[in-house]
Amino acid sequence: MQDNNYANISSAQASQIDMGLRRYMLGVYNHMTTALALTGLFAFAMKWAALTIPGVAQTVYGSPLQYVVMFAPFALVMYLSFKINKLSPFTARNVFYLYSALMGLSLSSILLVFTGESVARAFFVTAGAFAGLSIYGYTTKRDLTAMGSFMIIGLFGIIIASLVNIFVGSDLMQFVISVIGVFVFAGLTAWDTQTIKSMYSAADSAQEAATKSIYGALKLYLDFINMFIMLLHLFGNRE
Repeated sequence: MQDNNYANISSAQASQIDMGLRRYMLGVYNHMTTALALTGLFAFAMKWAALTIPGVAQTVYGSPLQYVVMFAPFALVMYLSFKINKLSPFTARNVFYLYSALMGLSLSSILLVFTGESVARAFFVTAGAFAGLSIYGYTTKRDLTAMGSFMIIGLFGIIIASLVNIFVGSDLMQFVISVIGVFVFAGLTAWDTQTIKSMYSAADSAQEAATKSIYGALKLYLDFINMFIMLLHLFGNRE
């Protein structure tokens, strides 16, 4: 009887943890999806404004304001990454959404360079690849830490090469960066999903769980956006 009671209690606890984990991961994907929607909304709104309102394109892309649009998202994501544990979930969520909106303004220039068909194709390919990789990261029993560490090294290599290519302007280098970048962010998607899953604890308070879900959403959002940009550079047709 005691063994049966113990088994029932253990089963109930496992079920509770499983439900909590599903709720936590659902929060991660909901925040990420909302952020992506805001990015797309602001990107297309800025594109529309640049094409239809006189002076907007010159003001945003041909003046010092372009550097604000370009670097403000970077500054905000660095702030959020380092300060998220000190922010309330409400503030962290709003800063994340503000960041995603600024990213939309920053990425609007891409929509002016590439055809709408190319952007749509790159988005849906990214969405399909991301879904498969994230499911793999969530379900696999394999420890992806070693692969993740290797991908981080690759990420730093991409950043350095991209900075160099700003001055060099080599199409071949951009092609190589994009090819490597697709593989790096594909690997990071699986690893980050596994890491985000492992961050969950049934003992977390509601505030701790909410903060973790926002941080997880930020990591997956960055993986998605960067994979999308790399695929667009590889297969996109320019206007």
